[in-house]
Amino acid sequence: MTVMAPSRTLQQYLADSALAEILERAAPILGRDTVGSSSSPTYNWMSKIADEEKLVDMNLPGTHDAATWDYSDARQAELVKYTGPIREAVFFRCQERSLLQSLNDGIRVFDLRLGYNPGTDTIGFYHGVAMLGPTTTLQDVLYGLYNWLIAHPSETILVSINQEAGSNTPYDKKFEEILFATINNELGKKFWLPVSGELGTLGAARGKLVLLQRFSYQYLSSPANPFGIHLDAEQWTPNGGDIKLVYNQTPKRVAYIQDTFMPLVPPRSSADVNVTSKFEAVTSHLAKAMNATLDGDVEEALYVSFASAHKNADRITPNIIALGDASTKGMNERLLPWFKQHKGKRFGIVLLDFYHSQPELVEAIIGL
Repeated sequence: MTVMAPSRTLQQYLADSALAEILERAAPILGRDTVGSSSSPTYNWMSKIADEEKLVDMNLPGTHDAATWDYSDARQAELVKYTGPIREAVFFRCQERSLLQSLNDGIRVFDLRLGYNPGTDTIGFYHGVAMLGPTTTLQDVLYGLYNWLIAHPSETILVSINQEAGSNTPYDKKFEEILFATINNELGKKFWLPVSGELGTLGAARGKLVLLQRFSYQYLSSPANPFGIHLDAEQWTPNGGDIKLVYNQTPKRVAYIQDTFMPLVPPRSSADVNVTSKFEAVTSHLAKAMNATLDGDVEEALYVSFASAHKNADRITPNIIALGDASTKGMNERLLPWFKQHKGKRFGIVLLDFYHSQPELVEAIIGL
């Protein structure tokens, strides 16, 4: 009996079905692709930038705790059997747009926090003790990002990965092995920029993910195929306003980071005092990026500014910092005119909460 080879149509159907299943599993974190408007200036905005432009010299809007966009009181109630009672969802939610929606809006940097999924040998997503999805895995979400890049080959996505220390899940040998295997599988090797210790040019990074590695390999002493830049978590000063991390010694490359996630104000301060303190910290750091010159033997400098913050003790939640309240304007409303005023300047990476509250904010950061 002659066995006919499967038709291309059948093979494609099977491949499409497998991908659809992965994307459905990923949806609680990844979201669903709303396609977006190709006429929007931020849709494929990197297509307008020259190949030789260095990523460290570009303005790259991002989202802090990007995976929290669907975390609500109802979602928390579904997951309390895993976490036990924790603070209200408003203390953990930092976004309102999914990863895929954010990409279509022009976001190009994601801050992702990881921990073990309950009862499985898989890695999922957390913000502090808040589990964001018990069955969605990092691998599922990465496949969704790979799929988006296939449709948007002119773009690149920078992905910051760290193990969420407050997740009550351990960083152990198994976690490290799973994480390494997830980003180093055969498909991953086709989509992660295979360069270590530098960010390089946009041309080299088009259609790729770029790793911002906020963890250190402790159990895999010599990981094969290292790539991305290493932003050592041990050197990342908690609530630091002017963190300096060397991510390559020869030639010397340095990241300058502002991450005052709790405004440095007295207890029981008002929302206005908290937001004003954070705004001053952010704009001060952005001014350093705008006016930066390379020091001595430093070859390149990456500037990273977190516009996000909270002050849980005073019930100043992330949305109050970002959006304000009846008594004060939030960070996003304050930052929009500031970025417009300084259009054409270099800001580096800017990580936002609830960015869509000001629809022009992403475009203003990019400087289109």
